[in-house]
Amino acid sequence: MANKPNDTNDMNRDPISGAPGSHPVGTGVGGVGGAAVGAAIGSVFGPIGTLVGGAIGTVAGAAVGHSAAERVDPTGETEAWRSEATTRPYYDGQYDYDRDYAPAYRYGTEARNENRNEAWGRAESRLQSGWEKAKGESRLAWDKAREPIRDAWDRSDRTYRTYDASDRYYEQRFNQADYYKPDYSFDDYKPAYRYGTYARSQSANGQWDDNTERELERGWESARGTSRLAWTDAKEAVRDAWHGVERIMPGDADRDGR
Repeated sequence: MANKPNDTNDMNRDPISGAPGSHPVGTGVGGVGGAAVGAAIGSVFGPIGTLVGGAIGTVAGAAVGHSAAERVDPTGETEAWRSEATTRPYYDGQYDYDRDYAPAYRYGTEARNENRNEAWGRAESRLQSGWEKAKGESRLAWDKAREPIRDAWDRSDRTYRTYDASDRYYEQRFNQADYYKPDYSFDDYKPAYRYGTYARSQSANGQWDDNTERELERGWESARGTSRLAWTDAKEAVRDAWHGVERIMPGDADRDGR
């Protein structure tokens, strides 16, 4: 889901916060163990989205809030699909993205937000019935809207599953990492783990280097949410998560990197 690639690292920018953005992520920096994170997340593939959460809807990249209040950001997702839509087999150039396809992507994202546990097979007939009302000015009939709606639904589902797996894995191990400081709780480290996972999924070349680190440092203030970690304390946790998913990605250029 590319927006504007960085000249050096091709890291996509979050469409709302401007922070580097979401495809999942060598070796765990603090001994948490990268391969195990890949196993925990399992079937994750492709990009993941950003979350919004909190009582007032604060935007904080991929890092914000508590799970009960979190939603995949429909505005950010709709914008992220802008550059991807034309590569999809269902895309028809006679239609306009903003007028025709954007409402379908938003509809699929919002539908998944409403019920995270509902299977597509159970939801499809209901979504079909609601499309005429939800489509606004879109000229897509259901037969043309179904696939972009499903795409957005699937990406949102992947987003939830990725962060949930990452949260569960690191919550059990964060205090065993070399970089752990007892002054901070998991709620402080969680945004860093999510940020690393999110940013790696947006990286085209998958390499952690000085340019990557500078980009992530610039984005941390937007992504940290309620975390008390300054970048100097968050960096190794971000890097741990960046590398933690990497081993499930075939051919990753940074596979053995530290």
